[in-house]
Amino acid sequence: MYKFISSSSKSKLIPLLSNSILYKSAYSSNRVSNSRNEISKFFHKPKNGNGSWFLWGQSGFRSYSSESDRETMNYDVVIVGAGPAGLSAAIKLKQVCQQKDVDLSVCVVEKGAEVGAHILSGNVFEPRALDELIPHWKEEEAPIDVPVTSDNFWLLTENRAFSLPSPFDNKGNYVISLSQLVRWLGQKAEELGVEIYPGFAASEILCNEHNEVTGIATNDMGVAKDGSRKENYQRGVALKGRVTLLAEGCRGSLSEKLIKKYNLREKGQGQHQTYALGIKEVWEIDADKHQPGCVLHTLGWPLDQKTYGGSFLYHMKDRQVAVGLVVALDYQNPFLNPYEEYQRFKRHPAIRPLLEGGTVLQYGARSLNEGGFQSIPYPVFPGGAIIGCSAGFLNVPKIKGTHTAMKSGMLAAESAFSMLQEGLKMENYWDNLRSSWLWKELYTARNYRPAFEYGLYPGLALSAVEHYILKGRSPVTLNHGKPDHEATREAQLFSPIEYPKPDGVVSFDVPTSLYRSNTNHDHDQPSHLHLKDPTVPENVNLPKYAGPEARYCPARVYEYIPDETGDLKLQINAQNCLHCKACSIKDPKQNIEWTVPEGGGGPGYTIM
Repeated sequence: MYKFISSSSKSKLIPLLSNSILYKSAYSSNRVSNSRNEISKFFHKPKNGNGSWFLWGQSGFRSYSSESDRETMNYDVVIVGAGPAGLSAAIKLKQVCQQKDVDLSVCVVEKGAEVGAHILSGNVFEPRALDELIPHWKEEEAPIDVPVTSDNFWLLTENRAFSLPSPFDNKGNYVISLSQLVRWLGQKAEELGVEIYPGFAASEILCNEHNEVTGIATNDMGVAKDGSRKENYQRGVALKGRVTLLAEGCRGSLSEKLIKKYNLREKGQGQHQTYALGIKEVWEIDADKHQPGCVLHTLGWPLDQKTYGGSFLYHMKDRQVAVGLVVALDYQNPFLNPYEEYQRFKRHPAIRPLLEGGTVLQYGARSLNEGGFQSIPYPVFPGGAIIGCSAGFLNVPKIKGTHTAMKSGMLAAESAFSMLQEGLKMENYWDNLRSSWLWKELYTARNYRPAFEYGLYPGLALSAVEHYILKGRSPVTLNHGKPDHEATREAQLFSPIEYPKPDGVVSFDVPTSLYRSNTNHDHDQPSHLHLKDPTVPENVNLPKYAGPEARYCPARVYEYIPDETGDLKLQINAQNCLHCKACSIKDPKQNIEWTVPEGGGGPGYTIM
């Protein structure tokens, strides 16, 4: 592990002397513990003073230079994102190195303050990929210890719940906290010699003169809101790799740029990606109501019949229950508010009794891919590849994407090793994907999500035929409807939705929930949410769509506030951002560009 420090106005990396399972922000005060004498043990500068440094790491020397206006570190493989895909890729790469007696340097850069801080998922975990990656994970004390004990599926109306045959097969799966599993994977990666840098946000793709990706650069730290440099200013660092793997998660900002730059969507399966917004809480409930391993999914209320989505309720360990609602972002009604729909769901007479008397421990939200097989881009670009949810490997009918994300990372790691050591091409990753169980699984599930373009009940009927009769062998592949932002219809076609006020028992206002997400950003920094055209909110979104930004965001980042003349103006509260990415997906005119804030900012999930 390494840490950036400031010494004689130079930004440097120093090794952290302890390997903790909890990776803290690179700027957390409790991580600054090395004296100048200790630092000198690890940094060695040539006598010629040419600006190059050598840094001793767990796998040998790393070159470290300051030839340009920012420091540069060179690696064999640079991975962006310490999630399931990125860490699986790092672990697999180091495992292959051990098997082949080769030493390749691997680093993972993570924008969260610690590994797992930005990880949110349901999560009923299928261990298939983990079985391949770390076969003895049980003996190595992975945080996976609540097997699924029951599997229920309900259709909800406003006051009733109807039990349906469960289409899920969760035998052998586990109810887990993905953020905790990711922390464990981070520890395993470090034990193999992977260097992980939490608290650093990859903000820029680096390319050479041949238009090949050569790595990434982190954003500058210590920049004030007005663009001036504060006393703690530090220039971003370039992390260059012979191979760069992007594992940013759903709607990754750098991944999306490369998908467009190299036309990867068109080179792949060809269809646009479609998304949903997942809103989740973890509750602690009464012991007599807790059933470890009990899994429940619902369809129907509170969503209207034209809006795809559903809820989940998973009993974890320690009297904890994960409760959430997933709303497809191709909904039509601009007055729909996913956060308020979730609050309304918890009031259902079949749900409320379980939660009453309990306590909310944590809240969060995250977008997820729902395009499936039809929307997979060609994942290889000159100099690297896109893995995990950045590419979109979620299996919609299973409501699972962790095992497929991990598998994609493992396949990319094997291809990267073959490229670096055996002279093969990175394009082998695409070939290996298409011959893997991941590809077969997504192909079989390909028609489930687009079936619901016709509404709830036709979708149930079509998906039942796909699942029980055709078993994924349909001779046709259904297309997705409009892109999510184009699906939003004008406000004049709908009536405003009157949502009940929060009761403080099972439903809560946004500020209360936001506090539970541990979200924090430095207020004095440039906004990471950019309006391509600052006139669009007041001239288009407000009069035509009734200002949907104020409703589709689950953190009240966007508010319309009267100015001194009484006219409504859009105010962006960037410090509230949960990094869910819904705004960049759902904005009707695609006017919002989501970029990374200072590293270490954002939510601080621990049990999500």
